[in-house]
Amino acid sequence: MNSFKDILESILKLRSKWLRILMPISALGLYYFLLTFNNVYTETYDIEPLTTARETIRSPITIENQDETKRKTREASIAVEDRFSISEDISEEQIGYIEEIFIAIDRLESESEMKEDSTGLPVQLNNREKVQRLKQLISNNITDKVEDSVFLRLIDVSKADRENGKDLFISYLQDEYQSGVRTDNINSAISSIKENIRYSTLEQNFIDALQELTEFAVVENSFYDQEKTAEARKQAASNVEPVIINAGEVIVREGETITHELYEKLQLVGLLNDDRNVFPVIGLAILILLIGSIMIYEMNRIDNRKGLDKGKIASILLISFFVVSLMKVISLYTTQANQLFFIVPVATGVLLVKQLITERLAIVLTALYAILGGVIFNGEIPGTLNIEATVYFFFSQFAAIVCLMNVKDRLSIVRSGIGMSIVNIVTILLFVFLSFEKYSLGDVIVLSSFGLASAFLSAVLTIGLLPFFETGLGILSDIKLLQLSSPNQPLLKKILTEAPGTYHHSIMVANLSETACDAIGANGLLARVAAYYHDIGKTVRPHYFIENQLSIKNPHDVISPEQSAEIIIRHPYDGAELLKKNKMPKEIIDIAMQHHGTTLLKYFYYKEKETNKMVSEEDYRYPGPKPQTKEAAIISICDSVEAAVRSLKEPTEEKIDEIVSNIVNDRLMDGQLDDCPLTIKEVKIIHQTICEALKGIFHSRIQYPNKEAK
Repeated sequence: MNSFKDILESILKLRSKWLRILMPISALGLYYFLLTFNNVYTETYDIEPLTTARETIRSPITIENQDETKRKTREASIAVEDRFSISEDISEEQIGYIEEIFIAIDRLESESEMKEDSTGLPVQLNNREKVQRLKQLISNNITDKVEDSVFLRLIDVSKADRENGKDLFISYLQDEYQSGVRTDNINSAISSIKENIRYSTLEQNFIDALQELTEFAVVENSFYDQEKTAEARKQAASNVEPVIINAGEVIVREGETITHELYEKLQLVGLLNDDRNVFPVIGLAILILLIGSIMIYEMNRIDNRKGLDKGKIASILLISFFVVSLMKVISLYTTQANQLFFIVPVATGVLLVKQLITERLAIVLTALYAILGGVIFNGEIPGTLNIEATVYFFFSQFAAIVCLMNVKDRLSIVRSGIGMSIVNIVTILLFVFLSFEKYSLGDVIVLSSFGLASAFLSAVLTIGLLPFFETGLGILSDIKLLQLSSPNQPLLKKILTEAPGTYHHSIMVANLSETACDAIGANGLLARVAAYYHDIGKTVRPHYFIENQLSIKNPHDVISPEQSAEIIIRHPYDGAELLKKNKMPKEIIDIAMQHHGTTLLKYFYYKEKETNKMVSEEDYRYPGPKPQTKEAAIISICDSVEAAVRSLKEPTEEKIDEIVSNIVNDRLMDGQLDDCPLTIKEVKIIHQTICEALKGIFHSRIQYPNKEAK
């Protein structure tokens, strides 16, 4: 029956725990979703072609306009001119024919000079005979196409002029053939050579002959090459860049007529289709779910260590709400021209979390806030993240956590702000150097001033908001603990004036407890401060406690053990009431109430047992509860150890070790440490640490001789 009851209680406790974590995180996730919804949701339009745009419409996504890309590719391919191949053989053949004509004329003249008649004089041929003889010397391809009159005029030219004319004519032919003579430009090639010859210094008859010879010499030598043309068109098509519509690009301006081309662009980017908006919203929901899951995991981890209360849950929610809301507000005034996200004091949140809760949670939230910042500052362009904002927020927050070395001093927040400002400026310079855009010196100075302002505002807001969380939500920070440890605190003055022995005892317990807590990684500062106040209840009846009975008679000698036990047992609860009345932190109140657990008041129990054998042990036990935290358990042990060791007349190392061992073992055997998360290994470390500390306090001293001895 008891087993079933325990299981049921465990289930109810587990259910309560998860509800305590899930409900606030679910509310926070819903808030994040609503806050970032317009950053991923695209507004659609019910418009028709050839109407006038009522507002400027920008593309929500980056996408390729495939139809426009195909059109540009087609135009580029069509624009490629046909490719032709030049036949060098034809060029050489035609130039060879021209050279053959002039060589044959030179040979004809040589033959004429060698032939002699009967009188010994050279044989003189008439024009017809010269032409006939010349035609015999040259190939039929020439004679079939060139008129005899051309040959005759060439023969009549002097050898020197003919040689110059030949070289000039052949050079003109070579130029045209190198450029390529096609069917469509053969006439222009012939005309070009004729024009060049006309304006030469040759004789007119020779010019006429060469112009007529041009008709024969110039033929088609360049022919259409299908393979080269196809390859050129393919290359031109591959060089066409895809037509991209970038996210944020203006598609239609206010007052502009929506042409069919613009209408197709609007349709392409999904501004006319409501269905496409579902997917970004699903993506946002998944992102929020992942962020919420990470926060739930971290909060559960803190709760398992008994460090998560309502105040800390409220702090996480309020800080997260504040940071993300601040980013959203500033994003409303941020444009591509003014990058105001550099001025967001985003590090405020993690600085508060590190001081109020844990450094690990602060680091986790650094990444989460940075991701959300990338969504919030995306210019409300779905499908995009502002990577610059994400990187800047991450480094800024991480720098704040690293530079906040000493969380026990408010000035450390200012020092953290200095380190943060340096990292902010370095990160901004990183973006400036990586960017293709040219930044002027003035722009760099302005952006750097944004980084300085962000660090300054983060430090100021942290200092300003910290007291609100400490007082309003009852969060116990190290700075608050330091304030409570000041001797000027009214309650500490009360102990000092009304129960000086208890005050000294509390100081000793504080020293021992802090040392032991630091040895096992517990909160040493909390243990120290709680130890200062743990016996505040003794101020109600200070003289009933032996450390305050200086030069007075022990009042317990005149009352019954039962009455004495009632007075002694009452002091933890009197102390808790005093602490509550003075609005002290719950952690200190709990330790004051738990530091005796349910231990037995042995002295008065055994005193009563001497006269009353039927005495109930329960009447002489503290009502509890048992220590619930490591700090409470350590203070419980140190409280008993300090009192026991102080009672020794001649404390030695062996006696100290024996007393500490007995007290620790007694606590373990009595089950006083069952409800706290201390491990056996940690208990051994606590035992060793307390012994070393006490041996340092009660070390042996030199016995100085008095005057009489001298």
